[in-house]
Amino acid sequence: MELIVTADGSHTIFIPEMNEQYHSVNGAITESAYVYIGKGFRFCNVKNPTVFEVGFGTGLNCLLTLAEANRMRRHTKYISIEKYPLETEMVQKLNYENLLPGTRDFLMKIHQAPWNEAIKISDFFTLKKLQADLLNYQFEKDDKADVVYFDAFGPDKQPEIWTPAVFSTIFNITTENGIFVTYSAKGEVRRQLAASGFAMERLPGPPGKNQMLRGIKPMSKI
Repeated sequence: MELIVTADGSHTIFIPEMNEQYHSVNGAITESAYVYIGKGFRFCNVKNPTVFEVGFGTGLNCLLTLAEANRMRRHTKYISIEKYPLETEMVQKLNYENLLPGTRDFLMKIHQAPWNEAIKISDFFTLKKLQADLLNYQFEKDDKADVVYFDAFGPDKQPEIWTPAVFSTIFNITTENGIFVTYSAKGEVRRQLAASGFAMERLPGPPGKNQMLRGIKPMSKI
C-alpha cells in the first residue's frame, strides 16, 4: 500500500497489486463529501438516520458523516462493513483531521473502536464496524438502513461485489424511501440496481467524473 496525495490535498491509498486507489485522485475529501454526504446523507429526510456503508477503508466517509451529524445535531447510527481493515500505522499517516475542521481526534477514535460492537463516538454519532465479508454476511431481520454508501472498489477491480445478488441484499435492508448512492455510473450497475427494485437516477459526478448514481427504494404498494 502507498499513501498518495490527491488534487485537493487529502490523502488516499494506492494498491499497486490492484492498480487501484481508495478514492479519486481528483480529490479524496471532495469526492466523498460530494457523493456520500451531499447526495446521500443530506438528501435523506429521516430525522435520525441509519447509514450502511460498504467499504470502511480509510474511514473518510465515516469521519465526514460524523462531522455532519455533529454539525446538524442529527442523531446518526453508522454501520460499516470491511473485510480488510487498515493497519494503525497507515491510519496515523492520514491527513484528514488537518483538513476538516471539528474532526480532531475523531479519526483515530473511529478506527480504534472495537469491531462488531455499537460504540458511541459523539453525542450524535454511534458507530458499528463489521469486520466481515459482505458476500456471506448474514443480516438480521431488523437490520435496516435509511442511506447506503456503496463504496467498494470499482466493478472492474472487485466484480464479485457489484452483482445482482449483492444489490438484492442491499435493497432488502434499505428502508422505504431509503437512498442508495455510489460513485459509479456504469450502465450495467444502474441496470442491475434498477432490476433489484431501486428507482435509479444519474446525477452530475464529482470532479473527474461526469456522472454518479443514486437510487431510491419505492414505497410499497398497498
